[in-house]
Amino acid sequence: MRSRRNILGIQVLVATRRDAIRAIDEHFSTSETPLVTFLNANVSNIAAKDPSLKRTLDRSLVLNDGIGIGLSSRLLYHSDFPDNLQGTDFVPQYLKETGRIFRIFALGGIPGVAERALEVLKGIAPQHQYVGSHHGFFDAGDPAELYSIIRASGADFILVGMGTPYQEKWAEKFSATFTGVPIICVGGLFDFLSKHRPRAPLWVRKLRCEWAFRLAVEPRRLWRRYLFGNVIFIARLAKAYVRGGRVSADRQETM
Repeated sequence: MRSRRNILGIQVLVATRRDAIRAIDEHFSTSETPLVTFLNANVSNIAAKDPSLKRTLDRSLVLNDGIGIGLSSRLLYHSDFPDNLQGTDFVPQYLKETGRIFRIFALGGIPGVAERALEVLKGIAPQHQYVGSHHGFFDAGDPAELYSIIRASGADFILVGMGTPYQEKWAEKFSATFTGVPIICVGGLFDFLSKHRPRAPLWVRKLRCEWAFRLAVEPRRLWRRYLFGNVIFIARLAKAYVRGGRVSADRQETM
């Protein structure tokens, strides 16, 4: 049995990296909506105001991403998550170590970014087939053309990176049409793999302060998300702590 922790209303898997890889494989094999998402402070804030995003997260396997979710776990459950399953590092590891073989389609980013990201993934996890890509600028209200492209590629696994909540909502709509096709929402993975945007140095990532590096590099785009957003998240966490107090580890839900 695998356990989850309720982080401000979202059930998050408690797992090491190795356990998470096994959990994803099981989820893809058994779930009617085989969707994997990541929860960080920003996603949590958006889900608190967006019921449709909250429903999508509730239907998916949610992994912990970042220092804010780790802080929440320490405050509410007396301990951090076993590993930080930050998607930019964990998704390539999953593709490298999974026991399944996929035909992978990448969706998101500006034109050319997803295509370049797949070239990098080929070197990391060459056992898979990388069958197609498409940028993230399309008519969301008329998905027929994009669906046709994905169908023609023969893909049986989708990586979608368009930012929250767009990627999660697209993934759920796609799942309703193509039942059983696994999807992972990967956020900015394509931008980083393709070097369209720089990643923080390894020592910064180990300190779990990549958000500060990203803010320094792109202050105009990210200042509201990280400065206001982090304050809002901490206020929500404090409110949850005052209302409910700490939760003992033995009260984690199992799945």
